[in-house]
Amino acid sequence: MERHEEARLRVRAVQPMPGYADLVSRTYGAMVAATRACDDCGLERSARTLRDNAHLTWAELGLFLLGALLWTTARRTFTACLFQPLARWCCLQPKDAVKTPESAWKLTFYTLSWSYSFYLLFCTHYSFFHDPPSAFHGWKSGMPVPRNIAIAYLIQGSFYGHSIYATIYMDIWRKDSVVMVAHHVITLALITFSYAFRYHNIGILVLFLHDISDIQLEFTKLNVYLKTRGGGYHVVNEVISNVGCVTFCVTWFWFRLYWFPLKVLYATCIGSLEAVPNIPFYFFFNALLFALLLMNIYWFLFIVLFVAKVLTGQMRELGDVREYEEEGLVCRTAS
Repeated sequence: MERHEEARLRVRAVQPMPGYADLVSRTYGAMVAATRACDDCGLERSARTLRDNAHLTWAELGLFLLGALLWTTARRTFTACLFQPLARWCCLQPKDAVKTPESAWKLTFYTLSWSYSFYLLFCTHYSFFHDPPSAFHGWKSGMPVPRNIAIAYLIQGSFYGHSIYATIYMDIWRKDSVVMVAHHVITLALITFSYAFRYHNIGILVLFLHDISDIQLEFTKLNVYLKTRGGGYHVVNEVISNVGCVTFCVTWFWFRLYWFPLKVLYATCIGSLEAVPNIPFYFFFNALLFALLLMNIYWFLFIVLFVAKVLTGQMRELGDVREYEEEGLVCRTAS
């Protein structure tokens, strides 16, 4: 009965999700108050806070490096033994066959990682999605990380360590590749420091809100490649790629530009201070999260550019506007 009553009270205490105006005004107020309350801010205090609150062992760093190496090895193996033979078997156009292994690899990883994040948020007792500020309730420096969340962090952290190398040396170079490398560095910094400072609860929500767009992007690109396989034209893949393009645009905005700021940034900027006054590295973590938001807006401009070209008739075929002209479109359909 007591446990049921506690659960009922927690449900009652859940705050409704704010609007953009409320987020901006309350975030500004919270940051101004936090700035005024920081009397002895500086490098000395930052170093002391880092020593007192960051908890990361050499064994965990070793697992991260090993995981990054394993991801790189796994990608090379899957590319050589599965994705490239599959592209040849499908008789893809040469330019599409080159791009297929990259999309197939990313689709495989993001599908698995997002599914695990979904499981943590909706199939366990965690309430971070419906009540993001609860991610900071009961926070203590050096508190133990639940094993299921630690597994997610090891998987994601090591993958983004691999992705920095892969973007530079393995992926096709695109107009936004420099921004992509910066994104991976910021994401890896967020994963590492949020784990070390035990902000892992909100980290799971951040990963969940971002991975779904990558699933739809890579799935759509694969269908774009497949619709001209064997020198023919396949309507099913055309329809799937068109539907995937629309859902990708919608989910990018909904997950990354609506839910991300109104759930995550509201929790980290406002809810964190309410739960833990003088929470360590408040400005540092929020600066990284705002940088991530700016990158999401930057990539959303590519989406808007793509939609504008389609609506104005400048683009009759699905294409990746991030790629250089000499690389051609992601796919060409029969005129």
